[in-house]
Amino acid sequence: MEVKETTIEEALKVHAKIEELRETKAEKEAFEPRYQNRKHVIFVAYEEKEPIGYLIAYDPENGENCFYCWMAGVEKAYRKRGALTKMMQSLENWMKENGYTKMTIKTRNNKREMLSYLVHHGFDFTQVEKRENQKENRIYLEKEINKGEI
Repeated sequence: MEVKETTIEEALKVHAKIEELRETKAEKEAFEPRYQNRKHVIFVAYEEKEPIGYLIAYDPENGENCFYCWMAGVEKAYRKRGALTKMMQSLENWMKENGYTKMTIKTRNNKREMLSYLVHHGFDFTQVEKRENQKENRIYLEKEINKGEI
């Protein structure tokens, strides 16, 4: 498996195949406004040259030296093989090289696999944004990025 910094077009190839993320259309115009004119990075994980996962992160420009991991996903058939971990490691390395010290992320209460992954990899809960349907609550997490470890 290989992870590369790449383009939104490559990320969208994967996004279109991930059922849980279909509420956000796999169109460049739906994604670019979030990170356009901000420092950002896009990683795609490849297995045998086939894109299988992606991650998009950007600087929310809040002055806190943090980077926001906005969208990430791995095709169902390729999960539990380390693709997300390799992309997150690539992001952490990129953040260190670019002077960032904190990563933030938001997920939903019903995304249990992602919540479990984030807790297991050192993220702390910081806030819950309640919704009428409790399973739709937004869960905010963050992780300090140390200079010497990933």
